Amino acid sequence: MKINLWGVRGSIPTSGPETAYYGGNTSCIDVWEDGWLLILDGGSGIQKLIINPDLKTKRIDILLTHLHLDHIQGLGFFKALFDPKMEVHIWGPASTTRTLHARLSRYLSPPLFPVLIRDLPCKLTLHDIENSIFNIGPFTIQSAYVIHPGPTVGFRVTGAHSVLAYIPDHEPALGKSAIISDSKWLSGFDLAVGADLLLHDAQYTSKEYQHKMGWGHSSIEDAGRFASIAAVKQVLFWHHDPYRSDAQVNEMLAAFKKDTNYQYTCQPAKEGMQIVLK
Repeated sequence: MKINLWGVRGSIPTSGPETAYYGGNTSCIDVWEDGWLLILDGGSGIQKLIINPDLKTKRIDILLTHLHLDHIQGLGFFKALFDPKMEVHIWGPASTTRTLHARLSRYLSPPLFPVLIRDLPCKLTLHDIENSIFNIGPFTIQSAYVIHPGPTVGFRVTGAHSVLAYIPDHEPALGKSAIISDSKWLSGFDLAVGADLLLHDAQYTSKEYQHKMGWGHSSIEDAGRFASIAAVKQVLFWHHDPYRSDAQVNEMLAAFKKDTNYQYTCQPAKEGMQIVLK
């Protein structure tokens, strides 16, 4: 399984020298195996994702964790949606009030975007998912609702030899006290348990989190605790705050490593990073 990171920032894209190292684009990764392509989230990073025509890929599956703007704002700029020869499947969390098509149409329509979703020339199919298990090519994918405002899911992607857990917006510590250690009640645990790689929300320091409880994001300390409970092998801390510079991200990680005992490798997610899981 080969994974490329195209956007790792949270909330809104940023630009400038102070965020150039980790990158300023919002959430998007791709996952390749046996010629099949998955794209997880359609943030601004998706505009940088160019499909090599030599690979002759004719089907793309886009898995959306949720429909906040920072996770879908790049969809209208993804060239595959404008290719009439391309088969595109978009998977996203079901809502009790409107279909995925109806909710995406709010963005892919005037005045927010000049092209209507119904006018996209690709062969487009939309799938509403819940706590689901489904197969795409060589991948087995599990989706499950997690704690974040609005219908939001995380994904567990299982390939032939490895497992990726992708939970970019998540607040597992929300409750009466700190994050609970009983896996039966821990949001996202079934997605992450034993994963070879976990990409997890770590937007705040513990001090910042005290003033932003209920916003749907984690402190780096809670993300680290979650990873320990789930016994993952490697963690990429995700959803960097748009106001946080590269130097401040490094300071967060240094403080975390100094004050925390952990059994996994960890680092901040970086735009342009490529990971191969074997």
